[in-house]
Amino acid sequence: MVVALFIAGSHGGGVSMGQFVDPPAAIMVLGGGLCVVLASVPLKTFLSLPRIIMKLVFNKPANHAGLVQTLIRLAETARKEGLLALESRVDDIANPTLLMGLRMAVDGTRPELIEQVIRKEIVHDETHIMVEKKMFETMGKCGPAFGMIATLLGLILMLGNLDDPDSIGPTMAMALVGTLYGAAMANMICMPCGEKLAFLGHQELVTKEIILDGVLAIQAGDSPRLVEQKLAPYLPHGGHTATQAA
Repeated sequence: MVVALFIAGSHGGGVSMGQFVDPPAAIMVLGGGLCVVLASVPLKTFLSLPRIIMKLVFNKPANHAGLVQTLIRLAETARKEGLLALESRVDDIANPTLLMGLRMAVDGTRPELIEQVIRKEIVHDETHIMVEKKMFETMGKCGPAFGMIATLLGLILMLGNLDDPDSIGPTMAMALVGTLYGAAMANMICMPCGEKLAFLGHQELVTKEIILDGVLAIQAGDSPRLVEQKLAPYLPHGGHTATQAA
């Protein structure tokens, strides 16, 4: 958009970026969208918005291949030294779900109970992902509407002050820039962020599915090769990534 504006300005008298800065319109669109989200979800959920934004900006890619290799090494240890030997390895594991699953397996917890506990975590995460995405989708849907409201208010103010030429410019700017802000917030920020949250959430769910299948395979005494074969479908290209990581 910036490049297009400069190209358009090169054919005329130039473009001033200050033309597109209008605090009242920004307050109308952004503040209106946030208020709609606040009215749509509980206050505690709304206050988690800064944490969600940090997650969007500073997210780390999921290392599924590395996780599979970790589970294969754990399977090798359990196969050679017994399941109880994993108790000395749990302190080196940073993933809380994997740590919990291994401890339950070492303690002799029934496989059905281990699956039930991890499945509950997965369902809980799915709910959070849906709510986080819904917050941004709600702002995206409301953005153009509040942009139109800003446009209408600007036009009303302009028509009410036609006898004051100095006020026509600022009110007309709020009218037009408000529509721009609403469309830009929806299509350039909120909707893409919602889709990115859905992608990141899917990666987290796949991580827990890998952990669940891996822990159950280790508890069942499967060989490392069999564990690798069971987890290969979770990796790109049917497990070639895991082979390369090894």
